[in-house]
Amino acid sequence: MVLYAISDIHVGHPENRAALESMPAHPDDWLILCGDIGETARHLAYTLHVLRDRFARIIWVPGNHELWTVPGRETVRGQAKYEVQVEVCRHFDVLTPEDPYVVWQGEGGRHLLCPLFLLYDYTFVPDHVSPEQAVAWAQETGIECADEHLLHPDPYPSLPAWCAARVALTERRLEEAKAAHDCPLVLINHFPLRRELAVLPAVPRFSVWCGTRRTEDWHVRFGASVVVFGHLHIRQTRHIDGVRFEEVSLGYPRQWQPERGAGGYLRRILP
Repeated sequence: MVLYAISDIHVGHPENRAALESMPAHPDDWLILCGDIGETARHLAYTLHVLRDRFARIIWVPGNHELWTVPGRETVRGQAKYEVQVEVCRHFDVLTPEDPYVVWQGEGGRHLLCPLFLLYDYTFVPDHVSPEQAVAWAQETGIECADEHLLHPDPYPSLPAWCAARVALTERRLEEAKAAHDCPLVLINHFPLRRELAVLPAVPRFSVWCGTRRTEDWHVRFGASVVVFGHLHIRQTRHIDGVRFEEVSLGYPRQWQPERGAGGYLRRILP
């Protein structure tokens, strides 16, 4: 019994759909889908239809792409778009950040699996750049995330406000979980929890859209043994303060090798 993870499957691309459909069955194992599966509810439903019978259990967290409202494809926005995706997951009996955390009893020892839905607040910037200046600072180098046009915070007044609300809600849940369970946690979030992980050599100022400083100490504060994330499309394993951080992206077609298929990019989280 193994806990695997993958993110950023981006099934809007035909090559990625083909790779997904070639995923081998792991009937005794669990799978974390760590965000950016696609842009629409249909993308998510298609992916879960393909994978649900190939794994014993699936856990999903949203990425920024799942929250997009693409003109001409869907009209639902913000929190309502997230809730639509959660309902898709519930149809397939897939765990989400809105469900109780579950205890992993498989190889690697007892762990509490904690799927999180956190956003970003433009604080992954140098100290001399304020969050209010962050987008303009990135634009100086010709970079702008599509989120600025497709990710809407409704009913919150801004993405930082939505992020703050999700952080506050999640902090309370994690504090309760740590008090109630005598075991390490696996923190699962699409965006990296620490600014030092949001290093993108080709587009360094894209860090603006990569997380919040509010979570910098969560791996220690909440007793995590592993933190799973995606978003960067730069697969990596890092150890910080004795905690393992796993970036588990597949990525766009140019960023992976077709001969390996999606199954070749499953990252073993436990054991």
